Amino acid sequence: MPVINFVTPCILDHGAITKLGKTMAGLNITKGFVVTDPGIKQVGLLDKVTENISGAYEVFAGTEPNPTEKQVTEVTAMYKESGCDGIIALGGGSSMDLAKAVGLMASHGGNLADYGATVGGSKKIGKIPPLIAIPTTAGTGSEVSVGMIIIQNDGHKQTYASPHLVPATAICDPDLTLGLPPLLTAATGMDAVTHCIEAILTPTVNPPAEGIGYEGLGRAVGDGWLKRAVQDGSDTDARWNMMVASFEGALAFVKGLGGVHAMSHAAGRLHDLKLHHGTLNAIFLPHFMRFHADADERKFQRIRQMMNLQEGACVGDAIAKLNEDIGIPAKLSDIGVTADHGPSIVEYALKDLAHYGNAKPVTQADYEKIFELAL
Repeated sequence: MPVINFVTPCILDHGAITKLGKTMAGLNITKGFVVTDPGIKQVGLLDKVTENISGAYEVFAGTEPNPTEKQVTEVTAMYKESGCDGIIALGGGSSMDLAKAVGLMASHGGNLADYGATVGGSKKIGKIPPLIAIPTTAGTGSEVSVGMIIIQNDGHKQTYASPHLVPATAICDPDLTLGLPPLLTAATGMDAVTHCIEAILTPTVNPPAEGIGYEGLGRAVGDGWLKRAVQDGSDTDARWNMMVASFEGALAFVKGLGGVHAMSHAAGRLHDLKLHHGTLNAIFLPHFMRFHADADERKFQRIRQMMNLQEGACVGDAIAKLNEDIGIPAKLSDIGVTADHGPSIVEYALKDLAHYGNAKPVTQADYEKIFELAL
């Protein structure tokens, strides 16, 4: 039986970062532990955030793309030694995933793998230290999502999901995305688009989430805000609307995801390639839209409407054209993936939690074919 709930306070507007100090006080955070990545520090965004912290804080600015269990263990030790009583996640999905994992392990202990969603670990997750999430991209939506993704020591890119992993407050300031380069704007934007589309198509029942998915898709694609943000990164209206679309994508995917994310998670675990999650989603998405085209015509009809497509148009072809227009690589081989990677990607996709949300059943042979087409 469906259980529907939404989600967490979100401060969303230009200049929202100025509310950080007040937010910390409201959550009784007296010393904040900031989790971010080297790029955020290098471009000066970290300084813009810390100048709005009232009181003491510590900073970890070494988040790696697709964070690992090893890094979670190391940073958890730093958090415990710091004397901090709350966490501030600053950046994209990787920083937020790492921050959530640190909060989980600092408050729960044990083995990280035991909390994985695919092994029934969600029920073991209780309250974590107060977490404030501040996105610097418009794509992952992790600032309001119930999940995190960590590469475990066994190489599996595991999903962890619990309402307790939703940040206590999200501060979504589109001004923090103004310096995002075009390709990263495109890739993170397509992550949001994929969240909306896969949430719509997954058979799970959650009408509010599905409705939000349609709205987010219409905002990003139908209204043209993603293209505008890519074309002119200083367009404050485009940045605001893509921040909203990202937020909506995450609200939508509490309903579930599908094979695009299963394949992207599986490919993202290839640590040596350091593949960007949003780029992977964008490359896989057209192929899954063609595969699922006969799954639910009513939903596809509404998707076409939200994308401003003609009746009967191929959604997969439209997504491929959008990718081309905003500069997304067309093939996996363009970003270093080879045929040799195929078997392990398919193997792990079949184990991924998102696999179970496909609009219609996807077999191993189907994944192999889609990988071949995407390569």
